[in-house]
Amino acid sequence: MTRHARNCTAGAVYTYHEKKKDASASGYGTNSHRIGKDSVKGFDCCCLTLQPCRNPVVTRDGYLFDKEAILEYILTKKKEYARKMKEYEAQKRKEQEESQERTANEELQKLENFLKSEKNILSSSKDTKDTSVASVSNMTNGRDKSLPSFWIPSKTPEAKPVTLSKPDKNIYCPISGKVLKMKHLIPVKFTEVKDPDDKRSLIVKDARYMCPITHDTLGNNVPCAVIKTTGDVVTMECVEKILKKDWINPLDGTKIAESDIIPLQRGGTGYAAVNDNLEGKHERPVLQA
Repeated sequence: MTRHARNCTAGAVYTYHEKKKDASASGYGTNSHRIGKDSVKGFDCCCLTLQPCRNPVVTRDGYLFDKEAILEYILTKKKEYARKMKEYEAQKRKEQEESQERTANEELQKLENFLKSEKNILSSSKDTKDTSVASVSNMTNGRDKSLPSFWIPSKTPEAKPVTLSKPDKNIYCPISGKVLKMKHLIPVKFTEVKDPDDKRSLIVKDARYMCPITHDTLGNNVPCAVIKTTGDVVTMECVEKILKKDWINPLDGTKIAESDIIPLQRGGTGYAAVNDNLEGKHERPVLQA
């Protein structure tokens, strides 16, 4: 009888523990790791740069961006769309030219066949032989336009033609994946904590911002929301207890609706009760038993 131990290799069955041990030692399988507090961005940091926002804007889904970073992202995507559109149009023109060339060659071939049948050439075998010899050249019948290249991967003889699809004109949010437009970006206004005794810079302070209505300190462990009409960041407790009573913004006295409240997507605290995705995964080749 074999020993009942975790590291016993005398059994006839490849156990789960042995497979997991071999996978971790050989570099196969998916690695998952719990993300700590230091690995998640702050609530007032840009989703692209992961740095505190100097000119913050928020999307309709509550994702915070630095205006400079998100505008650079949108401009890069527009340039990428223009480049892909030029490649797509060039492919369409090439296909149209090839189609016209094939049509012209077919018409020319029909005309030549008609002239041959009319002249009733007796030396057809000789002409056929001459034609076959002439067709050996790689510069005839438009072959000079598709010469192979052994240095460019897309032009090697073994390369298959790649058909480009029409690029999508829409720009998508890098976090939510939804359509993003310039008019969807809402300016955000944080209220700084006024402490005359604290002479430190704003970037090194732990308590940097507060709710302008309740004066509660904002942080990753405090659910926040953005008032769409003014851009002020308030706590969700303020929204539930003050704003939803009469739907009046106490900062300027204007009427607001429920659609004007945008929940701000927070960073992380390391606790499972606060965030949904606190696990990082790295996918590697699967170890087949």
